[in-house]
Amino acid sequence: MSPLASTATARRVLLQLRNDPRTLGLLLVLPCVLLSLLAWVFHNAPGTFDRIGPVLLAVFPLTTMFVVTSVATLRERTSGTLERLLTLPIGKLDILVGYALAFGVVALVQTALISTIALGPLDLVVEGSALLVVVVALLAALVGNTFGLLLSAFAETEFQAVQFLPAFVLPQLLVCGLFVPRPLMPRPLELASDVLPMTYVVDAMQRAVATGGSQREYVDLAVVVGCVIAALALGAVTLRRRTP
Repeated sequence: MSPLASTATARRVLLQLRNDPRTLGLLLVLPCVLLSLLAWVFHNAPGTFDRIGPVLLAVFPLTTMFVVTSVATLRERTSGTLERLLTLPIGKLDILVGYALAFGVVALVQTALISTIALGPLDLVVEGSALLVVVVALLAALVGNTFGLLLSAFAETEFQAVQFLPAFVLPQLLVCGLFVPRPLMPRPLELASDVLPMTYVVDAMQRAVATGGSQREYVDLAVVVGCVIAALALGAVTLRRRTP
């Protein structure tokens, strides 16, 4: 892998994003608006937002990053940009790491904005570590980023890329432990949740809010980081020059 090639790719993607205000609005503004709306919905239900808000602080960035990354990567392939890039002395992993770096920068800004709003004006109560809450939210955005890169290889149109969102996010949301504690679920569902990245994101976020810095939380974070790395590696294998 060439750091120079990856950095050049990241710079190009960031320049493209700078000239796309609608995408920036989806990435930076929409999660803040959704979280604020959620706090407003539960205004007359004390404690509910403090229970649900932290989890959605991770789910919203994961979801928006997944959609934008998958569509943007597919657009690079269908427009022929990716094919032109691969005629240069640059590897697939260099390109994917460049995309991940670019959207990682956006994820960092996104996480800073949504965390500032949640912990500030929305007055989200965190008994554990506010810093770990921010770290988990950032890793959740990176999960959406890297899995968006990976799954975009299996879409032929932008509409198909968007269709992966419910298939990727909704099943994980249902079995991650947000609605029912995982030990209370039927055993097959509990086993399925053990291999899904959102399970560890949600568990890490709940522990960061409640206690912060526990050994189990660091295990969750290590698993999430492993999922990010694995998604990048698999993305490099499945990346195609052009959609048939």
